[in-house]
Amino acid sequence: MRFRRHVPRGFYWTAKLEKLTAGIARLRGLPTGQRLLVLLAAFFVTFFGGYLVAALVVFPSPIFASASAVPRVLGMTRQDAERALTEVGLAAGELDETTHPTLPRGAVVWQDPPPGVAVSPRAAVNLTVSIGPQRVPVPDLTGYDATLAGQLILAAGLRIRSIDSTQAPVPRGVVVNTRPPAGSTLLPGSGVTLVVSVGAPTITVPDLTGLTPDDAAAVLELVGLTLGTSMRRTSNAGDPGSIIEQAPGPGTLSAPGTAVNITVAR
Repeated sequence: MRFRRHVPRGFYWTAKLEKLTAGIARLRGLPTGQRLLVLLAAFFVTFFGGYLVAALVVFPSPIFASASAVPRVLGMTRQDAERALTEVGLAAGELDETTHPTLPRGAVVWQDPPPGVAVSPRAAVNLTVSIGPQRVPVPDLTGYDATLAGQLILAAGLRIRSIDSTQAPVPRGVVVNTRPPAGSTLLPGSGVTLVVSVGAPTITVPDLTGLTPDDAAAVLELVGLTLGTSMRRTSNAGDPGSIIEQAPGPGTLSAPGTAVNITVAR
């Protein structure tokens, strides 16, 4: 027959306390140098034990996870860049925008951290995307000589698309306006049309009906106009080879140098 020894309540912890008290007493009995070594050993055992518990149980991933190299996403679209970051375990961070002379709208101009930098998993990479090149305002060229206006257009980063003429109460060769108008913003290298004055409409167009083209050219030159395009049409309105129509018509006020177009009977 086996008899079970009765242990009073609290006896276990009392025994542990007695052992701890005895250990402290023995520690006090040791020389100072040995006592210091024992305390240091106990500290390191406690510290590394707690670190291992945290590393293996509480926070296993962040402590032992390997670092990831930031991929190069420069030049990619924003969507492709975010996908590339996700594939290596990173995340897209803050998004910023800036102008760029060559990269199209939506392309990544800069990334932070830069490519190749080692970062922890799930780290955020900030992206700066292009909104396209900086637009150029069309300068106000009204009143400038056409030659100088063309130089100013080129200096602004634009180009001259064409030069149109118009009658205006300003000297000949002076810019009246532009198309598109001043203040409009264009992409660098876009074309601008200069509208240049041919002078005020002060010359009365003579009647050229019945004249030959050569005689009409001489008459127009005398009054300060020029002969424009010539068309032929079958008509009984005049002798063959003579002018039967003109534009501008007779009596119209035109600026100096205006071309008069004619229609000749076939």
